[in-house]
Formats: sequence, C-alpha cells, structure tokens
Amino acid sequence: MSDSLRPESNLSVGDWAELGAYASPFSGTGVEFLPMAVSPEDGELVLHEAGYLPRRPHWNYPNVFTPYWRLYYDFRPGHQVVFPHREVPLGPDRFVLIPTHQLFSTVGTEPRPHFWIAFSYSEQPAPGQAVPFELSPGKTEVSLVRDITKLLQATEGHLNRQRIYHGALALLHLLLSRPEIQWQRRTPGKLANVIRYIESHYTSPLSGKHLAEVAHMSESVFRRQFHELRNTSPGRFIAQLRVRMAAHLLATTSMDMAEIAERCGFPNCAYFSRVFRKITMEPPAQFRRKAGATLLGEG
Repeated sequence: MSDSLRPESNLSVGDWAELGAYASPFSGTGVEFLPMAVSPEDGELVLHEAGYLPRRPHWNYPNVFTPYWRLYYDFRPGHQVVFPHREVPLGPDRFVLIPTHQLFSTVGTEPRPHFWIAFSYSEQPAPGQAVPFELSPGKTEVSLVRDITKLLQATEGHLNRQRIYHGALALLHLLLSRPEIQWQRRTPGKLANVIRYIESHYTSPLSGKHLAEVAHMSESVFRRQFHELRNTSPGRFIAQLRVRMAAHLLATTSMDMAEIAERCGFPNCAYFSRVFRKITMEPPAQFRRKAGATLLGEG
C-alpha cells in the first residue's frame, strides 16, 4: 500500500468522495435505528445502522475518525481498511470490528458485496488489545449476516425493521462475546457517575479537580483510574464529545464558527479550531466544505 493512502499522511483526496463521516453513523444507504446521541448503559449495545450493498463501488474515504463502533464484512475480497501502522483486508474469511476513536482510511475501487453495522457499546477494549478485531466467521454468524442482508434488500414498503434490528443485535452479541477479545473491567460506580456527568455537562467548563470532586476521589487517583478504564485522559474524553457535537453542527447547520464554539463548550474560535483539527485531522472550515449541507455516508 502506498504511503499516500495511509491515514496519518496529509493526502490530497482529489476525486475521492471526501467525507470521513466523523459526525454521523448514518450513511444514507442503510436502515437507520437509534441516534448517535443515545448512550448505552453498562454492558448494552445501541444499534445505529445496518446496511448492505450488493455492489459497493468506490470505497475510498481517507482519514475516517468516528465516535461509534463499526462492523464490516465483505462477501468477496478486494477492499481494505488502512490504519496508521496496519492494513486489514476485508473478505468472507473475517469480520472486522473497529472500536470508537480509531483513525483509518477505507480503500477499494472495484465493486464488492459489502455489509456493515454502526453501533455504540458501553465496554472498552482492554489496554494492549490489538484493534481492529479480526474474527474468523462461524456458521451461525455467517447465517445471520445472510439473513440480515436478505431483509435489507427488501423494498422500502416491505422492510421488516424489527427483524433487521434483532438480527443485527444477535450478530453483534455473538461477535463481542468471542474469547479473542479482551475487555476492560467494568467501570466502577463512581467513575460511571462521572462519565454520565461529563456527557450531560460537556459544554460547561470541566476541570480535573471538579470531576474528581464529583467522583469523591483525589484528583491524582481520579485521573489515573479514568485513564486505566477509558484508555484516554478526562480532558481528551471531553474534547472528543465536544468535537463530535461540533462536527454535527458544521455538517448540518449554517451556524458560524463562533456560535458553534460557544455551543460546544470551547472558550473561543482559535481553541475550537485547534482541538477540532487535532482530533479529526482537519480544520473545521475544511470539514464543513466537505460535508456540505448533507452528510454523505461511506458505510
């Protein structure tokens, strides 16, 4: 794979479909379920979208960075996902599961039968667990995929959303319970309360000292335990939530940068632009130009 296609490079996308889809789990071609704003409770899954394209063409999306999980399965080889230090081919011999906040590019020019699910999950991979997860398909899992894809190909008036929903959740539960995946231990009650607090107050100023008080811990213990459990710092976790909302507003509204910065908890436009670029790998103005008024999905 040429280095120009790797996610960390400052590549020129040219004629590629340019939206990385940070802000939304919806591709516009799949069946949509619960919105991204719904946060799963401990141990639960939230299904956002399931989709299937018999001939998925032109799957070139550079620097994708999303706040939700993805499952990919291709019925024929030819497409791949490219991470900064790893290339993962897609095909019938593997499921590819990508956790949240991973930077990657998708690469593929020839049409392929392509199945995907976008979802949120409350659990986090254990530190040191290699991602993405590459899982060999079992007979039951492949059977579920085939059943779901048949349902997804029904015409709009004949879609059985309930069967698609339950089939997709059954598939995800099977895959996420595989012994190859190691998970972090369950978030203790104190930290779970803090995470819920952050998700409700991320537009307000949130200091490490204040969050430690909410958790009834010393600041040093709070920071250490938070990093152990979420594999990121409290500050970066807050920044990711703010950028997620900012990306949504950039893509779907005509608000100016100052108003978006204020609504999402950034003290000024300069700081907003700096944080947005650090997390999404591009400045907010460029993201808005790419997104336009409507999010284009890559599946």
